[in-house]
Amino acid sequence: MTAHFDFAPLFPPGLPAPSARWTGLAKYSFVGGNNDSEQVPVDDLIAAVDAVLRREGRNLATYGLAHGPQGYLPLREFLSAKLKRDAGIISTVDDLLIVSGSLQALDLVNHTLLARGDTVIVEQETYQGALNRLTRLGVNTIGIPLDGEGMRIDALASALADLKSRGVRPKYVYTIPTVQNPTGSIMPESRRAELLRLAADYSVPIFEDDCYADLVWSGQRPRAIHAMSDKGGVIHIGSFSKSIAPALRVGFMVAPWEVMSRMLALKTDAGSGALEQMVLAEYCRPHFATHVPALTRTLRTKLDTLMEALNEQFGTAAEFEEPKGGIFLWVKLPDHVDTLKLYQAALAAGVSINPGPEWSTSKGHSGSRLRLCFASPTHQQIREGVAVLAEVCRREFGVPARIANVEKARG
Repeated sequence: MTAHFDFAPLFPPGLPAPSARWTGLAKYSFVGGNNDSEQVPVDDLIAAVDAVLRREGRNLATYGLAHGPQGYLPLREFLSAKLKRDAGIISTVDDLLIVSGSLQALDLVNHTLLARGDTVIVEQETYQGALNRLTRLGVNTIGIPLDGEGMRIDALASALADLKSRGVRPKYVYTIPTVQNPTGSIMPESRRAELLRLAADYSVPIFEDDCYADLVWSGQRPRAIHAMSDKGGVIHIGSFSKSIAPALRVGFMVAPWEVMSRMLALKTDAGSGALEQMVLAEYCRPHFATHVPALTRTLRTKLDTLMEALNEQFGTAAEFEEPKGGIFLWVKLPDHVDTLKLYQAALAAGVSINPGPEWSTSKGHSGSRLRLCFASPTHQQIREGVAVLAEVCRREFGVPARIANVEKARG
């Protein structure tokens, strides 16, 4: 028998651990940034595909649709108007770059600004995808504690002063201020103003990730940090993944040309998918403003179902603050529960969760926390999945205690 070629000696050091083969979603899936399949506007997207392909389909013969490397012009025009209306950002089409999901925006910012050994400031609990990228780049991350209104400015001030005393200038402050991931908080404008002042004092740019900002229950969001800055030291990114569909892989960035021009030179994918951009522009102009409120109403009912199920199955053993929007609930279980171990046991029982340590710069602080995505499962799957999760948690950690035992103890 011929021996298989061994690639292992050729792999450079520092590669991430190998991926496992895909085996499908769990029966009860509470992971990832997936959305409600019933809310994908399929019929209107079909109409948009048909209209735009008939009108402009032959332009697919040209990379970038002759609209240049920053993306399909009608989509940038839509975004410029939307960002002004919703977030207060004044931008022209030349200030916008269309990217392949906000993950590509993260990569472009990081590869433009960061080198191994650099330091960045992030929220103590934050997006796993951002943390993983920084780790792979060999970058030092300083986590700033959060409260119910986002990143704590007093803790940020202390961290910046400490770094300056050691001669370290952070490359950026990364924040998810509007529907924070994973906590679901919204930073008020007064705190955004304090953050801007502090960043200006220390000459550190702000990297504002606003990819959940459309999904606010009230429909009213604060102005973007970018909109409040008169110094130009803010890079703003967003996405259509949460408002329309994750699989479209379309995100966007607003940045000063000084840094945008460097990112464009690093965007070596020959342009983000043009058909997706064309379809989104065609769909969003007439439908976006009515689609998003309908989506958030649906998501809100699913959140209510999840919170009710947790209260019913876990009682006081599951603590959480009601998020201000989005698709996640950040849950605290008793301290002795290790959610990394719970993840494995729950998965074997058909329930997938995101364990808290993967979303935190402080593994100890988040060891008993977990993130549950409520957007994708149905109401029935939410109720059944939480019941299975509670049974696994009871078997593995004795949490929650059975109601009968609690009553007996009280008696």
